[in-house]
Amino acid sequence: MNSEYSYTTQYTLDKSHFSECFDESVTIDTSIRAYRKAIIFSLVGVLLLLTGINAYASWFLIALGVLEALNIRYKKPWWLLRQMMSKAANNEVTLTIDEQGVSNDSFYVKGTIFWQDIVSVKETEQGFLIKQAKSVSYLSKRSLDETATAFVRQKGAALN
Repeated sequence: MNSEYSYTTQYTLDKSHFSECFDESVTIDTSIRAYRKAIIFSLVGVLLLLTGINAYASWFLIALGVLEALNIRYKKPWWLLRQMMSKAANNEVTLTIDEQGVSNDSFYVKGTIFWQDIVSVKETEQGFLIKQAKSVSYLSKRSLDETATAFVRQKGAALN
């Protein structure tokens, strides 16, 4: 692959795409440690309620603890709802993979991840996790052909 490589395709940011992104990139922690903040809010709220200092503040903290616990328990549906309510949902995205990097262009978002800014590329079952210094992006294989998949795999291997 010494010649200039370029691959361009289009896909829609639909619910199945967002669901795949979440499943492949987020690890869900269901241990008691994940609920630590919710437990602390609730305990402080109950303690304030028992002392009778400020009933409004104590009920607020208890409600905040319950909301935090629900946020942890229903993380994926909550995240999907927020993505589907965004302006970018159900819009076409033009994806370009070339020697410079990975670019996406839609009506609302335009961005490029340059290969020199990428720290690592980890292949998952359905795509690639592209790690930069301060962020991680997901690239789905369902919008790539075999040549593009091999190219991203090769670029990722060159980084490691």
